[in-house]
Amino acid sequence: MSKLRALLFDVDGTLADTERFGHRVAFNQAFAEAGLDWHWDEALYQRLLAVTGGKERMKYYIEEFRQDLVLSQDLQDRIPELHRVKTEKYKTLLAGGAIPLRPGVRRLLQSARSAGLRLAIATTTTPENVTELLRNTLGESSIEWFEVIAAGDVVAEKKPAPDIYLWAMERLALAADECLAVEDSHNGAESALRAGIRALLITVNGYTENEVFPDNALVLDHLGEVDLPCRVLQGEMGGERIVTLPLLSNLHADAMLSQSNC
Repeated sequence: MSKLRALLFDVDGTLADTERFGHRVAFNQAFAEAGLDWHWDEALYQRLLAVTGGKERMKYYIEEFRQDLVLSQDLQDRIPELHRVKTEKYKTLLAGGAIPLRPGVRRLLQSARSAGLRLAIATTTTPENVTELLRNTLGESSIEWFEVIAAGDVVAEKKPAPDIYLWAMERLALAADECLAVEDSHNGAESALRAGIRALLITVNGYTENEVFPDNALVLDHLGEVDLPCRVLQGEMGGERIVTLPLLSNLHADAMLSQSNC
């Protein structure tokens, strides 16, 4: 049976609640600065999260929610610039401390490093967004904690396609059965599964708490702290109150056993 060697983390909604307090706010700021009458409230944004990738999300918004607009070549050409401005707004929010890490993230990352587990990121957000989040929450050196940062447009297809996980594992030189994915959404879980990763930990947020997840996934409300235990939404924690490395090892072993019995 393969041993757990690496943890692969999603970013938005997983490491931090970036969608609610960061990206949505930054999108609206960029739209206002451009003189557009677009405004994404939380209810609408939750529906837009069905599409991964910021540029793709804007196109989806025009096509599905603004039938009064024609996705002309001129409007398509504006989307990359809108996304660039949105990224700058997002970085400003990060620098101001508006987007803290979710409970247990710092603790688990530090435990994994101390134990020699390899770390990587697999996300659809831009590499710049990833490094800015790490820099402003964990410090400059934290960028080096992750051997691979698979992000943005390094692959053609965004989640739920498996491409970003396959790209990350190729650069880690690891097989899927040596990895565990930490995600927050159905699209992310589907991406990891399609890449062959069977060990799945899901920490939902307000946007994803009602989504349906694979039967083999452990689904929690967050990773937990000593004074803030996590709540199990699906699966078993074996009496644990927070996510620990032994818990992840057991989750991985159970996934491998289940796979061998199929």
